[in-house]
Parts: sequence; structure tokens; C-alpha cells
Amino acid sequence: MRTGQQYIDSLKDNRCIYIDGERVQDVTNHPAFTGIINTVARLYDISSDEKSNMAYVTEDGTIANKIYMIPRSREDLKERREAISKWAEATCGFVGRSPDHVAAFLASFAGASHVFERGGQRFKDNVVNFYKQVRDNDLYVSYVIIPPQVDRSKAAHELDEKYVAMAVYEEREDGIVIRGSQMLGTGSAVSDYLFCSVISPLRPGDEDYAISFAVPMSAPGLKLYARPSYAQNKPSTFDYPLSTQFDESDSFVVFDDVFIPWEHVFIYKNIDIVRAQFHETPAHALGNNQAQIRFATKLKFVIGVARKIAEMNGTDKFPQVQEKLGELASIASSVEGMMLASEYQCLHDENGVVRPNPRFLYGIVGMQDTIYSGVIKILRELAGGGVLQGPSTYKELINPETAADIKKYIRGGNGDSTQKIQLFKLAWDIVGSEFGGRHQQYEMFYNGAPFVVKGYSFRNYGYHEAVDLVNRFLDSYQLPQPSSTR
Repeated sequence: MRTGQQYIDSLKDNRCIYIDGERVQDVTNHPAFTGIINTVARLYDISSDEKSNMAYVTEDGTIANKIYMIPRSREDLKERREAISKWAEATCGFVGRSPDHVAAFLASFAGASHVFERGGQRFKDNVVNFYKQVRDNDLYVSYVIIPPQVDRSKAAHELDEKYVAMAVYEEREDGIVIRGSQMLGTGSAVSDYLFCSVISPLRPGDEDYAISFAVPMSAPGLKLYARPSYAQNKPSTFDYPLSTQFDESDSFVVFDDVFIPWEHVFIYKNIDIVRAQFHETPAHALGNNQAQIRFATKLKFVIGVARKIAEMNGTDKFPQVQEKLGELASIASSVEGMMLASEYQCLHDENGVVRPNPRFLYGIVGMQDTIYSGVIKILRELAGGGVLQGPSTYKELINPETAADIKKYIRGGNGDSTQKIQLFKLAWDIVGSEFGGRHQQYEMFYNGAPFVVKGYSFRNYGYHEAVDLVNRFLDSYQLPQPSSTR
């Protein structure tokens, strides 16, 4: 299995990334990306270590990372969860698009390849072959599946200019040429391949946009415009522990006549299959299962920070603080419990692939936007002004002119100055830094607008059970008849 150094070496190609108005010459040496690259490298070192138990024997007899497992039993789902959890714990749940995310989609595509066969046998073969290529080489695939925000009131084909959203510009004998743009390329700057499609509903007339394909990050004409880095120019990991290590970057992706060979095309000008790839395969469910494993870990980490702050300040004995900590505990345990329930009550499809039960899976998805915002609000309340009173950087802790004042006046009832400052700087990176703000926005719109994510819960709850329960009760009694008169 792939090691961290092998991953880093694979990034030394001719990929085209722009940040701060300049093209990045070597992504592995650029300060905007080295933190997340080193983090992903650590993930690969974890999975390649035999002690981590993250390897499995594939259906083809090869050895691969369990993140690419096609689950065929509840035990497979459990093994997959335990593997994903190891990575989630290594990033404290703050890397949302680590390699295990799109791996879930690709495994689902391969496990239900008949969906792609509706466009032709070659597309089914392409999906399966690409999955095996990625699986057996332990590659990092990111994705862009959302059209750019131009005019959401119009379909893609109704915009004034055709090639704003990613679309087929030309068909050739050996492949297709793609022109346009797509968002939101989280992690794309540091991945090996980009999976490209669209999850937003398409309308008749959008056929040129109804595509699904994979492209290497070094493909000519593929350009990434990265947002401002939250890792760059930070004084130290001590001061910004999350920003410096887990800022996975988001990029706007432009396709400047990018050639895609037919073997990397999975869907071609078919609106029905573009939607089906996500919802008629286990892809959306298994992708969100990975996301919920990560989210449960993230919440556990955040409430751990909240508990340590209360202990540091000596407020953990106050009933009103215990109430807030108890609320956090209830939220975190509910998310974890629903994730485990979706696994325990998993569903088997006709192809022998197992997916988490959507009732419990989408129950949390539907509340994720409010859950995370509520958790951050409580953490802010418990931290109070403590996140604002610390020294500007670690240097004031080691400068002989300032160290004595800092150590005397900024300390906790249950920790020395260094411990308190370290903890509160971590808290600030969660609630107040650009990195923290990005994560709150990220969790709010993880699966789209609130009406979209709550729609998943609405459609997958199983209302017939609830309505049948009510109907049985209503049928148990009748309207009283008027008394007979004489």
C-alpha cells in the first residue's frame, strides 16, 4: 500500500494551480499546501502500517486500503468504519475531503456498475477499470460536482454563454474535449485525480452538461484557482494548530479545452444516468457514511476542547456549565448513535452491496447545518473572553522580556500558562479564525442548501410506518352515534 512519501512524490507534476495571482511551481513546497500535504502523507503512513489493520484482500485478490472496500455485509461496513475512523481521528475530523470520501463513491459505482451500463457496455467497463486502477494504486481522488454560481434561476443551457458550467465542447474518435468550470474543488490541489460530474438537478436541454469522467490533475488545460490559504503566513502550529495542518484548500476549477480519453468517461450526455449514479447506486449513502464517521469524530474533538476549557477555568463544577457540557454530550452521542444505527440496520441491494440505512443516515444529514452551529455557539460561551486575551504568538512565551508576565498573569486554575494558552489558541482556531469560519460554513452546506438536505431525510424516513401507526389508532374507535329518542 502507498506510503506518505510515495504520495508526496506523485504530486511533483505539471499541475496548474494559481494562488495570490501566481502559478504554483511545486505544490509540495508551497506554504499554502505543505501543511495539508504532510497531513495526507501521515494518513497514508497510517494505512500502510500493518498494525493499523487498514488493508484488505480485494475481490480480485489484490491488497488494498479498506477505504476502497465494496461492503457486502454488516461486518464489512464495520471494518470500513473502523478504518475510516483511524484517519478521522488523525485529523480530528477537520479534513472533510480526505481520500476516503470519493473512494466511497468509486466503490459504489463499481458495485452497481449496471447503472452505467444503461449508457453502453463501455461505460460500465470504464467505471470498473478506473475503480480498480485507483484502488490498486491507493490514489487520492477529489471531485467537483457543483456548477458555478452564476444564475441559479436558469438551467445550464439557458445561460447567456454556453460554456460557463463544465460541458462537452467537442467529441472526437478517441475522446471528448471539456470546456467550462466547476466548483467546489476541496482538496483538488493536492489530489491525484479529479472526478467530475454534476449532482445538481439537470433539465431537458442540459445534455451537454450531463457527463461524468475522471481526469489527472496534471492534464493540459486543467486550471485550479485556489481560495486564500488559511495555513500560509501563520507564525506556528502552536498558534494555529488546525489551520497549519488541516487547511485542505478549496479551488475553482476551469476546463480550458481539456481532453478526456474515452476510457475515463463514465456517462456521456445522459441526464437520467447522471442522477442515477448518485442515488441508484450506494454512492450517496456510502459517501455520507464516511462523512458522518468524520463528523462524529469532529464533534467528539470539539466537545473535548469544551470540557478541557471548563476544567482549565475551574467552572466544570458549576451547574450551568455542566448543563452546557451535557447538551454537547447529548448532541455528540446522538450523532454517533445514529451513525451506528445506520450501520446496524443496513440494507442489502440486488447486487449484494450493503449500504447504511438511509433513515438514520439522513436523519443526521438533515440536521448537520444546525448541529455544528449549535456546538460552536456553546463552545464560544464556555470559552468567553479567554480566546481573546492570549499573547499574539508563542514568541511572547519564550522572549525573556515578556515570558515572566505571560506566565504569571495568563494561566488556569488547573494548568500552567503554556497549557492554557495552547488550549485557548486551539479553541480560537475552531471558533474564530478564518479556518474556523470556513468550517462552520462548510458544515452548514455540506450536502447543499437546508431544504435539499432535509429533503433527503423526508424521503428516506419511512413515513408509512408513522402514518400506519396513526391509522391503526384512528381505526380503533368510531364516531359516537346519536342516542335514540322515544
